[in-house]
Amino acid sequence: WTYSLFNTEIISTVGYDSIIQHLNDGKRTCKEIEDFMKARAAIEEKYAKELLGLSKKVCGHSEMNTLKRSLDVFKLQTENVSLSHLHLAQTMREEAKKLEDFREKQKETRKKVEQHMDALHKQKAAQYKKTADAKKTYEQKCRDKEEAEQNMNRNATTSSSKQQEKVRNHNVSLLGKLREEWLNEHVKACEFFEKQEVERISTLRNVVWTHLNHLSQQCVTSDELYEEVRKSLEQCNIQEDIEHFINLRRTGDKPPASVPYENFYNYQRSAPTRSLPTAGR
Repeated sequence: WTYSLFNTEIISTVGYDSIIQHLNDGKRTCKEIEDFMKARAAIEEKYAKELLGLSKKVCGHSEMNTLKRSLDVFKLQTENVSLSHLHLAQTMREEAKKLEDFREKQKETRKKVEQHMDALHKQKAAQYKKTADAKKTYEQKCRDKEEAEQNMNRNATTSSSKQQEKVRNHNVSLLGKLREEWLNEHVKACEFFEKQEVERISTLRNVVWTHLNHLSQQCVTSDELYEEVRKSLEQCNIQEDIEHFINLRRTGDKPPASVPYENFYNYQRSAPTRSLPTAGR
């Protein structure tokens, strides 16, 4: 950056302005990625909370034995998955905060350099204007001197033109010193800005890389938790659950006796007759 964006005009700041614009664009990218991670964290948190609520719902309350145990593990691991997503959301917010701190730190350190360079640019432009004005005055006095010499006023105008030449030389000297100071500071600023840009790109690259690692780890964590459910389901024994229910609700091992048909009239005929009691007995 130091020499690739110079401009041949002494008061031009086109190259420097291009660097500052690029740095501002980079700062905007940092903010965009920071906002992206915050938004992703909010999504993860919302998902985690809804998943946590889902894990609390009744699921297989009336089941028993091995299937009940498997469903309990299913609910527990669903809850653990939701908690892992909450942790992921918090991790993302922490990463976003680190990026925010990095962005603010670069902004503050850049601000000092930019203020110093802006002051130098103003001084250089002001001194260049003084020098240019002195040059005009000097050239005008020289023309006056030549005209005066022609009019036999040699001594008076010679003294005046020499004075203007002295002023011009002084301004040129000041401009030269300011140019040297600006050049040194410009080189330092460009080196500083380039170092910041290298650091910014490296930081953003690492932030995105770390973000993806967290997402990958979340997938691994979720799969490990779901594996616990699969292991529990492997222990779910259908025949055992059937037998468990039979033993728990057993009412007997013999069916009820059949109910025979009974003819009402047959029952009436077979019943003994009773005589009425006699009076006086």
